[in-house]
Amino acid sequence: MASSRRGSKKRRRDKNKETEGVVEAFMDESDWWQELSERLTTTGKINTDNEEEKFKSFFRVSRKTFDYICSLVKPDLSSRPLSVIVTVEGRVLTVEKQVAIALRRLASGESQHNVGESFDVGQSTVSQVTWKFVEAMEERGMHHLKWPDTNEMKEIKSKFEMIQGLPNCCGAIDTTHILMRLPSVEASNIWQDSEENYSMILQAIVDSEMRFRDILTGWPGSINDHRILKNSGFFRQCECGQKLNGSVKELEDGVQIREYIVGDGAYPLLPWLLTPYHGEDLSPPRIEFNAKHHGTRLVAERAMARLKGTWRIIDGVMWRPDKHKLPRIILVCCMLHNIIIDEGDKLCGDVPLSHHHDSGYKQQVSQFADANAQTLREQLSNYLSQKGT
Repeated sequence: MASSRRGSKKRRRDKNKETEGVVEAFMDESDWWQELSERLTTTGKINTDNEEEKFKSFFRVSRKTFDYICSLVKPDLSSRPLSVIVTVEGRVLTVEKQVAIALRRLASGESQHNVGESFDVGQSTVSQVTWKFVEAMEERGMHHLKWPDTNEMKEIKSKFEMIQGLPNCCGAIDTTHILMRLPSVEASNIWQDSEENYSMILQAIVDSEMRFRDILTGWPGSINDHRILKNSGFFRQCECGQKLNGSVKELEDGVQIREYIVGDGAYPLLPWLLTPYHGEDLSPPRIEFNAKHHGTRLVAERAMARLKGTWRIIDGVMWRPDKHKLPRIILVCCMLHNIIIDEGDKLCGDVPLSHHHDSGYKQQVSQFADANAQTLREQLSNYLSQKGT
């Protein structure tokens, strides 16, 4: 028995030494930003002495938002054995450094090799850390990407009306292409879009503050916007009255306007989705409606441009992405986009204030027009025209 007790004590001492080593590793890694910041200054990669600006330029989020994201994913990133992820020098990665690596990969779109060099880790570590982060965000961050409740929707509708005067508008819809370079064995025509690029589609409904409220991704680039919409859960929910089913707004002339979203001419004209008038010889009220409609839906186009400008892994052409993982990466980029808005971060200075997110793509046109939706659009057109006189 005495021998057994001595063995137990020895195991406890060994375990304590291991724990001490882990604590030392975390202490060693706690100054990772200071080391990285000095390296960025020395190499001239970022030309500013302001630490907050330097941090935000490198990771696309403020230090405050970075700390919040760390707190969000910490339960998942620290739950596995600590010895799994280490630096080239054999030091254990803290949660903060894991988040930093993942954010840099998503924000820069740089190769895993280049990101690894910035943090003294190997390419496989960058891959592993980034995917762990994506999984953790899916688990912990979905409350940042959700359909608004009644009170939120009331505020959203009020803000949309302030933009161009459209009453009871709940959102704007748009799609963008995530470009890919595929190996020849995977390059089937289904992924080739109208501009002969290989791409994956992201469809999003955006609120008045450019926050993503509903997204659908994973569809091949060859599928047009109308068809993607019709195959979405959002379409089914709207058709059966589960969404855009809130309060009706009565206009001054007694006309009642239901809740709706706005989209460009690629979408069908539906009672809950209003699109612009087609044609050249339009009446003045219809021309005015189209102008106000365009000004309102720009919020979605700008949100897409801001998404790609901030999270550059989905901008440009992705090299041979895993098409099963890519939709989840896109989802997390949309979550991070929303978190930046929710945390009150200002837009990075190098993100263009543009609404161009699909350069080179021609405007799609849907010919479908629901009769009730045509009546609603005409009523809104007349209302806006009379209001402007």
